[in-house]
Amino acid sequence: MKKFQIYNPFAFLSAFEWGLWLLSLTVVCLSFFLGGRGSILSLIASLLGVTALIFVAKGDVTGQALTVVFSLLYAAVSWKQRYYGEMITYLGMSAPIAAFSVVSWLRHPYATDHSEVKMEHLSKRDAFITLGWTAAVTFLFYWILRGLGNAELGVSTLSVTTSFLASYLLYRRSPYYALAYAGNDVVLIVLWVVAAQKDASYWAMVACFLMFLCNDLYGFFNWIRRRRCQTAHN
Repeated sequence: MKKFQIYNPFAFLSAFEWGLWLLSLTVVCLSFFLGGRGSILSLIASLLGVTALIFVAKGDVTGQALTVVFSLLYAAVSWKQRYYGEMITYLGMSAPIAAFSVVSWLRHPYATDHSEVKMEHLSKRDAFITLGWTAAVTFLFYWILRGLGNAELGVSTLSVTTSFLASYLLYRRSPYYALAYAGNDVVLIVLWVVAAQKDASYWAMVACFLMFLCNDLYGFFNWIRRRRCQTAHN
């Protein structure tokens, strides 16, 4: 009789990944407690977000599952700050795409011993389709956010652009998702720095996305390396 085993994603983290994850948690917590008057929801969202990214960087489906929950929490934090673009993006786009990605990744595993996804090469046709969808989403959301009176309209629109591009590329299992998310991280750092000028508690969100940037840059490096390994063994 086959013994039932509970999958433990932490068992597959390397020493470097453990260090990056613990550093991310430490930076987020310190910024939260030093900022004062912080929202516990923003802290939970930040901690969950950096945890999700370390698994996404490994191509582990656990990261996508955690991204769904993070998107819901981050949408709530954004609504409080009147960043409706962020709220709509994560609630209506990032969360559903992450949920679909869970299914997609489970259907395209690379190995049977743990949940590493099989990484893909996008064709030129796929690239044009991706850019077309990104342009359409950007145009649509600009007018939606303008109508809602979104704070920091230009930056929020750019955030929608980079977030959609990253989410779609992640769904398609492309390493270039990480570069799009890195761009999104820079945009969000700017967005939350503006908010932190009025409320110091939002420095926790700035720290969160600084660590997101570090994780996404590592994710790009790791996905390129893992894709080469996968290609070499096929």
